[in-house]
Amino acid sequence: MNDSEATTAENQVDTSGWKEIVARYQKPSVGRAVWQIVNTLVPYAGLWYLMYLSLSVSYWLVVPLALLAAAFQVRVFIIFHDCGHGSFFKSRIANHILGVITGVLTFTPYYHWRWEHAVHHSSSGDLDRRGTGDVWTLTVQEYLESSRWKRFAYRLARNPIVLFVLAPLFLFLIWQRIPNPKSGGRERRSVYWSNLGILLMVGGLIWVFGWKAYLVIQLLVTMTAGSAGVWLFYVQHQFEGVYWERAGEWD
Repeated sequence: MNDSEATTAENQVDTSGWKEIVARYQKPSVGRAVWQIVNTLVPYAGLWYLMYLSLSVSYWLVVPLALLAAAFQVRVFIIFHDCGHGSFFKSRIANHILGVITGVLTFTPYYHWRWEHAVHHSSSGDLDRRGTGDVWTLTVQEYLESSRWKRFAYRLARNPIVLFVLAPLFLFLIWQRIPNPKSGGRERRSVYWSNLGILLMVGGLIWVFGWKAYLVIQLLVTMTAGSAGVWLFYVQHQFEGVYWERAGEWD
């Protein structure tokens, strides 16, 4: 056996070992799922109320609470994500119902995002099918061959302030309100129904807390949670050595 064959065999053993390790976590558990819903949504709602009370004392009390609430909103999105993969509950219907609810809480249309995310998974790392659910990525050769304006736009899009502060707000508050023209009927309706659900949620919270308090709290939480979420996604797909291949060689 030469060095190449030995390395391949070693990698196969390692892969097999990892599969055995993660296999126990691939089966949904109703008890754990319900507990995760409780220990995520209840603290999230409680932090919202504490932030509202803190506004009458000092805005500086709101900021640390908003950071903590943002962490729980990221957790809400993780539950939403797992529902989209059909892995949070054993029941497909239960996943869809919870996905729609958590989608409203995270300003993301469930069926539309589920479809786009499936497209992303089916083309992740394929240089010839970039663009759906991806951070804008150019190869070095593509960048060098681009116009001056395109290089400027690319660098601007990847500027930390734009990528991790402005882009998340635009993504969750505006971009997710518009259906992709390539999406199917159910996915487009998901956007419209989600927009209606968000409108009702926002209206209800403004009625309870007032529009100034709602905007301060929601923008703080959404901006922080969105920044953290985009950063996690960016790191996952942009680290050195990440898999990218042309369509003919993509696996």
